[in-house]
Amino acid sequence: MKMGDDYPELIIIFDGVCNLCSRSVRFILRHDCRRTFKLATAQSTAGRALLSDHGLDPDKLETFVLLKKGEVYVRSDAALEIAKELDWPWRGLRTLRLVPRVCRDPLYNVIARNRYRWFGKKERCLIPTDDIRTRFID
Repeated sequence: MKMGDDYPELIIIFDGVCNLCSRSVRFILRHDCRRTFKLATAQSTAGRALLSDHGLDPDKLETFVLLKKGEVYVRSDAALEIAKELDWPWRGLRTLRLVPRVCRDPLYNVIARNRYRWFGKKERCLIPTDDIRTRFID
């Protein structure tokens, strides 16, 4: 499953069993009034294929991944690129790009490594409700 004309320009791939990740996705969906983003869990067939196609190991994913027009964004870069597409005031978080990645990513990595311990983990992936099901890639 390669990125092509039939795939959206902005795809977020996230850990579907992580409570923090699922809450973050719900936040993104609430503040994405233009319905810009499509979503896939890292555990889904589509998510695993997209990750593999872009050189990422779906079994060792500790970051949100944003695929934007074929480019891969991870860690804090992904979060800030996502913020750039959200409604105001969240779009303003994009200015944090001025902070060098070498300073941003260590904090992101600490949260990512401890996300299950601090926020919990589900037994199953996030199951989209009817109102957001169309935003997910199968």
